Order: sequence, then structure tokens, then C-alpha cells
Amino acid sequence: MRLHPDVSTTDTDDGTVLLNERTGRYWQLNNTGAHVLHRLLDGREPAAIAADLADRYGIEPQQAERDVTAVIERLLGSKLVIS
Repeated sequence: MRLHPDVSTTDTDDGTVLLNERTGRYWQLNNTGAHVLHRLLDGREPAAIAADLADRYGIEPQQAERDVTAVIERLLGSKLVIS
């Protein structure tokens, strides 16, 4: 997965801001969403990211998988990333 060519990112204390430079629209990800995005861009598989979140936050693995899937669907649906 990679960023759409028109999208740039800036990390903040609260997560990551993504800007579509063509449309002028921007999105803000909290720290967890930013973690998911950065791991995806590093080439990590969604299942590995979910396992990491489950360990890190002490949540059920199934919940972490649903959360990672939701972030991916939103990123793809908003055309911020390309698979």
C-alpha cells in the first residue's frame, strides 16, 4: 500500500494529518490511525498490525482486526492510499 500521489502527510503530537493537494481536503488520524497508516506504508500486513495493536492496548484480537480493517477502508475510500 502506498500514498496516493496527490497526498502528503505531516505527523503531529496527536497523530497524522493527510492533505490531498489536488482537492485541498485534509484528514486527521489519531495516534492509532497514524500507527496503522505508517505500518501499512512500511509494508506490514494488516493481520500483523492488528496483532501489534491488540498487544499494545490489551484489546481482543478480533476487535483490533476490525479496527485496522476500518482504517484501511476509510483510507482507500477517501483515495488517500492506493493498494
